Amino acid sequence: MNAEFVQNWFSQVKKGTLSYIILIILDEKEYYGYELVQEIKTHTHIDVAEGTLYPLLNRLKAEGLVESRWVEQESGIPRKYYVLSKDGQATLAEMKNIWSSLDMAIKKIQK
Repeated sequence: MNAEFVQNWFSQVKKGTLSYIILIILDEKEYYGYELVQEIKTHTHIDVAEGTLYPLLNRLKAEGLVESRWVEQESGIPRKYYVLSKDGQATLAEMKNIWSSLDMAIKKIQK
């Protein structure tokens, strides 16, 4: 086995699917950054650094797929919560269709 090749491949898969994973999670409810990192880790076992997450969230926000709002906390600094926009919901639905088609195609050739 070529472990370096597999590691590089996994890195690319992770990079390519992280937006999709975030949109799926944000479709459930709104999350602030740290919570979102924990949800990603819980469901996928993928560690996401803040240096990766926040630029990605900003890009998703700029694309109109995610909305954010600041929420004051009783103690500490305000938290920025993120949630899927209406356009984000429609985009996610199309992404799910594409993912499902891709999954079926891969399963066909793996037999």
